[in-house]
Amino acid sequence: MGPTNVALVSYYQADLKLREAQGRLDAVTKNVRIQERRVNDLLEKQRLTQTQLREAQAQAGQLDLDIKSRDAHIEKLRNQQQAAKNNKEYQAFLIEINTQKLDKGKVEDEALRVMENVEKLQAQVKELTTQLEGEQAKLAEMRQQIGDRMATLQAEIDQIKPQVEQAAAAVPAKARELYDRLAERFEGEAMAAISKPNRRREEYLCTACNMDLVTDVYNKLHSRDELVFCPSCRRILYIPEDLPLEMAVHKVKERKEPKAPKNVGATANRQSSAADVLKSIEVEEDDTPPDAPAPPDEPPQI
Repeated sequence: MGPTNVALVSYYQADLKLREAQGRLDAVTKNVRIQERRVNDLLEKQRLTQTQLREAQAQAGQLDLDIKSRDAHIEKLRNQQQAAKNNKEYQAFLIEINTQKLDKGKVEDEALRVMENVEKLQAQVKELTTQLEGEQAKLAEMRQQIGDRMATLQAEIDQIKPQVEQAAAAVPAKARELYDRLAERFEGEAMAAISKPNRRREEYLCTACNMDLVTDVYNKLHSRDELVFCPSCRRILYIPEDLPLEMAVHKVKERKEPKAPKNVGATANRQSSAADVLKSIEVEEDDTPPDAPAPPDEPPQI
């Protein structure tokens, strides 16, 4: 593979190592984080309830001032009523006093409702405070129990981070940006190795999605310095260490020329014509040696 792909694989492996260590830390601290959320929820409820309580207490204070102000105004009207010069003025003051009493009654009813709400909110704040103290004590105990394990895992993470940063620095900016986007999408599994299921065939698979790849994918990754993506899952493909060139590319054996068959007593051709048979007989007669005895004379015909 080219330098970009080699650097990207190193970055990918270091990043996976960091994510695995972070995953182990998250697994250990899972219950602690759940307890922390519970404590934070109680804190938020307590804060909201205390805010509502302060608002209700302020409203109750305003209503109490209003009631006192109305009492003072009613008392003033009564003094003026006593000094009325005639019955008409007296009746006018009486009507005003009764009106103020009605308005004061409405304010008192509202003040009573607000005070009931204040008492209710005070009880809620007290209950939430008790719950919060218990949950905070439980959280402190859980943190103490897993403190050593968390410290070990955090030290491992701190040791891996410089390796990841160093590997990332060796990757070109554009390739690193593509990788980071894919890593965020696939939770760190941004790259996928290719595999060759059948060593005798030029067939390759993406190990992430098990989809077939083009036959020249190995040659592209081996001879070019460019990113190759799986057409199905869109992960970045790379050549694993256990798939070297001699195992990945199948060499076709040279075909040997078939040997000529030996001429062993060829059988007569059953489909020979009569003329061929006659010619073969004549050849045999011509091959008769000259010193061979002559055939006997035929008897004279009578």
